[in-house]
Amino acid sequence: MSDHSATLEKVEVAKPELIDIDDGADEFELARMGYKQELKRELGLLQNFGVSFSIISVITGIPSLFLYGLNTGGPAVMVWGWVIVACATMLVGLAMAEICSTHPTSGGPYFWAAMLSDPGNAPLASWITGWFNLLGQVAVTTGISFGCANFLSTLCTFDTSFTPTSRTTMGVYAAILVSQGLINTFGVYLLKHLNNISVWWHAVGTTSLVIAILARAPSHQSAGFVFRTFIDNTGISSSEGWGARASHAYVCVIGILMAQYTLTGFDASAHMTEETHNAAMAGSIGIIMAIGVSAVLGWFLVLGLLFSIQNLDNTIASPTGQPVAQIFLDTVGNHGAIVLMVIVIGAMYFCGTFSITSNSRMMFAFARDGGIPGHTFFRKVDSKRGTPVRTVWLACALSFLLGLPSLGSAVAFSAATSIATIGLYISYAIPIALRVFYRKRFVRGPFHLGAFSIPIAVAAVTWIAFIAIVFLLPQVNPVNSQTLNYAVVAVGIVIVYSVGFWILSARKWFVGPVRQTSVE
Repeated sequence: MSDHSATLEKVEVAKPELIDIDDGADEFELARMGYKQELKRELGLLQNFGVSFSIISVITGIPSLFLYGLNTGGPAVMVWGWVIVACATMLVGLAMAEICSTHPTSGGPYFWAAMLSDPGNAPLASWITGWFNLLGQVAVTTGISFGCANFLSTLCTFDTSFTPTSRTTMGVYAAILVSQGLINTFGVYLLKHLNNISVWWHAVGTTSLVIAILARAPSHQSAGFVFRTFIDNTGISSSEGWGARASHAYVCVIGILMAQYTLTGFDASAHMTEETHNAAMAGSIGIIMAIGVSAVLGWFLVLGLLFSIQNLDNTIASPTGQPVAQIFLDTVGNHGAIVLMVIVIGAMYFCGTFSITSNSRMMFAFARDGGIPGHTFFRKVDSKRGTPVRTVWLACALSFLLGLPSLGSAVAFSAATSIATIGLYISYAIPIALRVFYRKRFVRGPFHLGAFSIPIAVAAVTWIAFIAIVFLLPQVNPVNSQTLNYAVVAVGIVIVYSVGFWILSARKWFVGPVRQTSVE
């Protein structure tokens, strides 16, 4: 018998701890789902919203992939793609919010999959969903913190002779992850206050940045340029782009990655529900608010940056390596650009910090149910700080490993963002689809969509199926070892591992969410 099986049997035969309903409605609801209150419940609606809002972080996702957007469709795809993606993402968020209201637990999508599935298939649904969610969580942290390292390296070139390399950027990336891990380990009591600061930093910082570059720009691009200009620079080394080799439509669909990657990570509100008061409503509202506010603020940022471009060719070929940094230099000058870069880097740092917070909670919940190797080690919560310290550092370590291909790949960053988007959205789609298939078994929570529930869920799953295919496709022509979109490799590894390991071993001992307690 495996160690996994032995551990789970011990859990099952142990007498459940009884929870008195007087301990509070949230603890009672958590006990109904079979879990003890192990994490400190100190967050309100604003903080729950703030975690997702900070992880979506339009001022992180848009600048990080702005060069990709300019080369892959240009301004027209960036502007109108954002609108389409924002509407589709809101449908996904609404469908998830309804489920979150019924099952407000840190496990999020993988727990939902088990609860919404046929009991006989619940362990498999939970297992597959959990591994895709874990992949997406790790890749999101990689994309965020590696983007922060890129921008910090770029800032260091201002008024200096410093020239960043892939190795120096990797060193900066490692240092950023370590510092964010330390904050999540020792500064857990500060996270609530850092969350409030982060919300204001993102909202006020983004607004101030856009106003500054528009007000100081020597000239502005025309509305025709911003709303109608299509660019296909997907060909490298004198090769034709995908528009000529395939079609402009191909370029348009792969060009929406900037928008879809940015509007990702709102499941953080679900992962934080065990630390949130009135979780059954706050988690759901947090998801919807984060998407809505980010969609409006993000479009404002995209438009502001595009209207402020002074010379398109110089911006794309900027010696800084970052078109957004070049826009800052061209509009507000060197000293002003430093201030704006600090705003962006600060937002990226907050974003990465809270991404690790959310990531660690998901891993803790999955380990609590025996879903990851070494689960008996990683399921422990630090009794002094009330936080899963071990999964905090697991999240940092895995994110660093996923960033290593950047040392030898020209498209590693965009591939990491594709992995994040695909992994997370597939983990969103599975419970939403199960909610449709087993609609008669679904019990509504305080937040529900009424008659619109099924149509919205079907539309959400359809959109996710579309983007899961699109973001596996090649992004640059020609395709070689330097330009391969290795998202297909990472996603393939997760599929082979999760399905293969399930067939060989996990089906014998993984039972899905394990009840720790019962309600009296």
